[in-house]
Amino acid sequence: MAALAVWTAGDGLISAVAPLGLAASAGTALVVDLDPTGPTYPGTASLAHLVVDGPRRADLVPDRRGVAVLRNGGIDPAEAHQVVEALIAGWPHVVLRVGAAAHADGFAPLVPVWPLLPGILSPRPDAPCVYQRTGFGTRPPGPGPVLPRPRSNFLAGLLDGVVVRGSRWVRAWEQVWGLPWL
Repeated sequence: MAALAVWTAGDGLISAVAPLGLAASAGTALVVDLDPTGPTYPGTASLAHLVVDGPRRADLVPDRRGVAVLRNGGIDPAEAHQVVEALIAGWPHVVLRVGAAAHADGFAPLVPVWPLLPGILSPRPDAPCVYQRTGFGTRPPGPGPVLPRPRSNFLAGLLDGVVVRGSRWVRAWEQVWGLPWL
């Protein structure tokens, strides 16, 4: 079992798709959005509903290969602590999407993701992170994996729930699971 938390700097699109890419690279994984103001991922299930109703066995253990997504539903991560711990214990891989607060409440190591932008917009991370190419040809300012720029039709499909595990962008995420994150 493995869990990682993903936080992204600045870009709303990257913040929505980075957790999906990391999860897809693991094969079978659950994405849990810990950000009450996060995107409304497809589906009816939410972390808030699981906290109110209690998780069922079907929520705690995957019944198929692939990526499942649990949107937040407006609940604070502190209120969902027990449910998140149970999900992490049951799933082989869990990706936690964290918002602007950039904390995962001690659930998992944090993986920061920075878009590679030029000049004064260039990232200035203080620890290793994942860099997302944006098309500016900017070099990473520090250590960490550099992801290729995903195609727009791939991103549109990803946001519609179509995950292509064999894509170059998803394959680039595989290395993130084996790195020592803080």
